[in-house]
Amino acid sequence: MSKEPIYEPKEAPRMARIEVRGVDYAVTEWGDKNAPLLVFLHGFADAGATFQFVVDELRHDWLVVAPDWRGFGRTQPDTEAFWFPDYLADLDHLLSHYSSHSPVRLVGHSMGGNIAGLYAGTFPERVAALVNLEGFGLPDSAALDAPRRYREWVERGRQLPESTVRDNYSTLAGVIRRRNPHMSRPQAEFVARQWAEDVGDGAVRLRVHPAHKLPNPVLYRLAEVEACWREVTADVLLVAGRDSDFASPENLPFPRRRTEWIDDSGHMLHFEQPAILARLIEEFLLKPTT
Repeated sequence: MSKEPIYEPKEAPRMARIEVRGVDYAVTEWGDKNAPLLVFLHGFADAGATFQFVVDELRHDWLVVAPDWRGFGRTQPDTEAFWFPDYLADLDHLLSHYSSHSPVRLVGHSMGGNIAGLYAGTFPERVAALVNLEGFGLPDSAALDAPRRYREWVERGRQLPESTVRDNYSTLAGVIRRRNPHMSRPQAEFVARQWAEDVGDGAVRLRVHPAHKLPNPVLYRLAEVEACWREVTADVLLVAGRDSDFASPENLPFPRRRTEWIDDSGHMLHFEQPAILARLIEEFLLKPTT
C-alpha cells in the first residue's frame, strides 16, 4: 500500500450510474443539481473523475458532470470492439438525460474534444458553447492503408490483449508524473487511483478495456471531420499547451473560434495547469453576450 500523500478534493465528487444505450455508464458529478450545467469529456485512457483539479479551481457555481466513456474508467461494457460514432450517440443520450431541452456547454479534452467538435457540428442546436482542449483532429489517413489496417485489426483481435498491470499505485503515479512534470506528486497519486483498480498483492490494473489496444480498422477522414466543424454555430474556445506535441489549433475551420495557449503544460492541461485552465473556461463561458 502506498504511503505517498494523495490529493484531497475541495469540491466533493459523487458517482452516478446511467443506462446509456445498453451500457452502464459511470458519471462523476460535482456541485448543486440546480446550478448551470457544464459537461466535461475526457480523453483516451483517462476518466471523468480526473477533472477534479479543474473543478476545484472553478469560482462560480456549476453542476459539473463528467462521464467515463465506454471502455474507460468505471464504464466497462462486455464487448470485443469499440466504434467511434457510438461516442456521439452516447453523448446525445447523456445530454438528453441532463438537459433535455436547453443547449449545453461542453468542455472536451483530446478524444473528448474531438467527440465534442463532431457532435457540435452534427447537432449545432444542442451546443451553447464549446471549449476544445487539445482535441484538434488527427492526420488524414491514406486509402492505401485500408487493407493493412483491416488485416491487423482482424488478426490482433482473434484474442484480446491483456490489460496493463503496474506494481502498485505509486509506480503508476510515477509514470503519470514523468509524463506530466508540472503536476504534483499528490495529484499523480490521485489520478492513479482513478485510472486503476486493485487486483491483489499490491498490483493495480488500468481501467482501459483491452479492445482499446487494438488498431482501428476505420480510416480517419480529416475532410469529413472538418465538414462537421464548419457546421458548428456555437462560440468555440481552442486551448493548447505550449509544450504539447499533439496537433496544433491553428487554422481549424470552426466558424466562431478563438485560441488560447497555456505555458508550462503539455497535452494534459487539466493535470498540469488546472487553475489557469479553469480561469480560461469561466472567462469564456461567462463573457457578456453581444
